[in-house]
Amino acid sequence: MESQFRKYYEKAAREKGITGENMLRMLEERLDNVVYRLGFCDSRPQARQFVTHGHVRVNGKKVDIPSFEVSVGDVITVKDRSKDIDRLKDLRENGLGRPVPKWMELDAANLTGKVVALPEREDIDLSIEEHFIVELYSR
Repeated sequence: MESQFRKYYEKAAREKGITGENMLRMLEERLDNVVYRLGFCDSRPQARQFVTHGHVRVNGKKVDIPSFEVSVGDVITVKDRSKDIDRLKDLRENGLGRPVPKWMELDAANLTGKVVALPEREDIDLSIEEHFIVELYSR
């Protein structure tokens, strides 16, 4: 886990812009996080398992790697045989209990989400002081 997080830091440091914001954006673009944000799962660990068990398609292709990085224009869908899972039935019938970030669109009836933009810092509703993370890893 630590070495993977360091890789995110190193990749973020190479990109243009503010390293901490780049790192948060990369973490936000992970497939397991996108599945969680779309409301297909109740928690990030559950979303990670949902992805690894092959319930998710990206642009029509099975992706079972939680760290897969989504891009603008990607369409995330739930496999047809997985749409009968209780959580997903509830989502289709009652909608999502939390707001979908503005950088994504959700079609709850079809259990489909689309990435319409890159996430910005203000789209990430976590109280993280990323400059401390950058300070730790820049040593």
